[in-house]
Amino acid sequence: MKAIVIDQYGDKEELEEEEIAKPEPESDEVLIEIHAAAVNPIDWKLRYGYLKEKLSLEFPIVLGWDASGIVKKLGKEVESLNKGDRVFVRPELTNRGTYAEYTTAKENLVAKMPENIDFKEAAAVPLAGLIAYQTLVDVGKLDSGDRVLIHAGAGGVGSFAVQIAKNMGAYVATTASSKNIEFLKSLGVDEVIDYTEDDFSQVLEDYDLVIDTLGGEVQDKSFDILKKGGKLVSIVEEPDQEKAAQLGIEAKFHWLIPDGEELSVLAEMIDDNNLKPVVGTVFPFSEQGLKDAHELSETHHARGKIVIKVRS
Repeated sequence: MKAIVIDQYGDKEELEEEEIAKPEPESDEVLIEIHAAAVNPIDWKLRYGYLKEKLSLEFPIVLGWDASGIVKKLGKEVESLNKGDRVFVRPELTNRGTYAEYTTAKENLVAKMPENIDFKEAAAVPLAGLIAYQTLVDVGKLDSGDRVLIHAGAGGVGSFAVQIAKNMGAYVATTASSKNIEFLKSLGVDEVIDYTEDDFSQVLEDYDLVIDTLGGEVQDKSFDILKKGGKLVSIVEEPDQEKAAQLGIEAKFHWLIPDGEELSVLAEMIDDNNLKPVVGTVFPFSEQGLKDAHELSETHHARGKIVIKVRS
């Protein structure tokens, strides 16, 4: 089967098309014919070798950990899925990702696609949607009426997080550039701070939760807007625990946990029209398509999710 792989760490030029063996599902897995995949920052961070201490994967590596498609084969222990099901998944982190025509995934990580979205929209959901849900619900313990700041609300994770937080009854603020203000208002955001004009740490205060998608100085300033007893959850880097303790704040780093049940919760939200995947740019399934997609992701300025169209 066709796949886009890397044979060593490096820049986007390492992405190359290769023919590799079509995978066979284990007893607790399904084989998925991929129709669309998505690009996330973890893809190019791993490609550069930034994550090699955390993730030891053998070359060649097929990057990509978002997919939508059709179940083509079942492992002998699989009971909840059938051949022909339209599904989406954030599979385990292995060296056989989703920049490929087929992938396998464990049954408990796969969810049936909502009926009201297409494959490109479905591929945009698993990784970013699960991170957004887990940081808000599982780690952030967001309650109705809480005030939450979600950084980079127009991005892949942010565009899911602002919608989920609004569904939960929170007051939602986010940071963005001026070009995305109206877009974010359309998603239900209560307050948008234009980072090109204002410093969010000077205009916000007494927040219950911050979702940090950027790290660095942005994370450091985020402590200043939280009330005592508030929470900061970062998906980028471990927060300063000493500073958190001094301020009486709970600060955590969260690494995504693949979860088919939580993905099904997101599917239900989408079915009920309470959550809309935001597909930004769609690239073809080719060497150049993936190189262009990685280049865009590395700018940190993509609106919504970057999607790869694998099949028509």
